[in-house]
Amino acid sequence: MSSKPVNRWLIVVGTIIVQMGLGTIYTWSLFNQPLVDKFDWSLGAVATTFSITSFSLAVATLFAGRLQERLGIRKLTLISGVVLGCGLIASSYAQSLGMFYLLAGVVVGFADGTAYITTLSNLIKWFPERKGLISGISVGAFGSGSLLFKYVNADLITEMGVSQAFFYWGLIVMALVAVGSLLLKEKKITAPPVNKRINADQSRDFSVPEMLATKESYLLFFIFFTACMSGLYLIGIVKDIGVQLAGMDAATAANTVSAIAIFNTAGRIILGGLSDKVGRMRVITFTLLVTLLAISTLSFIPLTHAVFFICVGAIAFCFGGNITVFPAIVGDFFGLRNHSKNYGVVYQGFGLGALAGSFIAARFGGFHTTFLVIGVLSVISLLISLLIKPPKAETVVQEESHHQGATVSSHA
Repeated sequence: MSSKPVNRWLIVVGTIIVQMGLGTIYTWSLFNQPLVDKFDWSLGAVATTFSITSFSLAVATLFAGRLQERLGIRKLTLISGVVLGCGLIASSYAQSLGMFYLLAGVVVGFADGTAYITTLSNLIKWFPERKGLISGISVGAFGSGSLLFKYVNADLITEMGVSQAFFYWGLIVMALVAVGSLLLKEKKITAPPVNKRINADQSRDFSVPEMLATKESYLLFFIFFTACMSGLYLIGIVKDIGVQLAGMDAATAANTVSAIAIFNTAGRIILGGLSDKVGRMRVITFTLLVTLLAISTLSFIPLTHAVFFICVGAIAFCFGGNITVFPAIVGDFFGLRNHSKNYGVVYQGFGLGALAGSFIAARFGGFHTTFLVIGVLSVISLLISLLIKPPKAETVVQEESHHQGATVSSHA
């Protein structure tokens, strides 16, 4: 009996709905000042919540693949959506910073990261011939969720107050992720027999320990860390850069934030699709070069409003492309069978990159020192991107053959 054919595009629709719900967490900055006004906490203390959310999101990706193997993609996504929604709803009753750190930080971040990486990896498995484009669609939906909900959550805060806004935000996100999960279907990839993996050009499915035994995994991590650090730091302080370095008034600099979000989302879709045609590492080389030029301009050239806008827009565009193309690169280098677990390891560069820029700026002197560090890292990553190649499958076959031979000898 033949199995019923799967409509892959329904899975795309389901993933888009889920990812849009997950992306709403990037509206957190809207809640900072209202929480300060209500509870009389410091802005820095409140803003720390989102740093905890981002770090928890990254850590969750280390465990998400194993959870998916136990529960399946549909059930895991549904559970993640319920936990995410409940974390936000419970935040509406929080009265202390500690509770916000736990609920809106740890719980929301962990649930969000679990659903994010597993639905992304699952969709890439359904479209192995279009990994870049499909990754762009999924990650682009995540970015679109933050853009759309900027207006939804702003209205909720204005009309109902900041605490009630958390309540309704949680309900909406829970509904989005739950509905999207119903359209998902697991893509199972089985390992081919060893004697079939004889072509050096064939891809090979690496387990996490096998991936970590290659130098390429660490080189990719370094590049991803650099890309995330530059993008997250600059996007996070774009308003302050506009005021202090480009002489913008606060209102004009604030409006730039929305434009940067649009460039970020555009980079995810455009560069993701382009990577399928011209090669993924070529795209990464391009984004690192553009980032380096933009950072150098921000550091050494007097900034007009136009120059400032071009630089940060270019960085946001490249950052969006980097976080889209990297899931596909991990699939190209290490196979798709264990993709969610392997990418979960590389994705820790996102969490560390989110912390590193702010740490360097706080400890060593603000914008210019941080720009210098990012520039040096970008040069190194650019050189790596020109030289790095996927691990050779033929090496693996030789190792496996040697292992089999040793096994036969031991039984003889």
